[in-house]
Amino acid sequence: METGLSILIGLFFTVSVYLMLSKELVRMLLGIAILGNAVNLLIFTAGRLTREVPPLIPEELYTPAVQTANPLPQALVLTAIVISFSFLAFLLVLAFRAYQELGTDDANEMRVAEPADEQAPPQGY
Repeated sequence: METGLSILIGLFFTVSVYLMLSKELVRMLLGIAILGNAVNLLIFTAGRLTREVPPLIPEELYTPAVQTANPLPQALVLTAIVISFSFLAFLLVLAFRAYQELGTDDANEMRVAEPADEQAPPQGY
């Protein structure tokens, strides 16, 4: 199971790097989303994929009597999912606004493009 997930994680990293090296913003954002999923799978796989009992300790014991599942990777992945979703939403809004302002989603064209509404910069404070 872990070997298959390791290969899948490697494929996710490969695809995400390929997409992030693209010139179009949408492909870059898809690469960032896939990279986040690859990291989540990596953390989850590093925490061991075993079928253990839940990490619940009876009241009369200070340590578990049997081997339990590790809850830390699950908590880290859950937190990472929330953070990566909010980061992706921010980047989507930023890319859409840049497209509205410059009229292109090509990163090279954005460097030389003039804003659609040419406004004078503010003069001091």
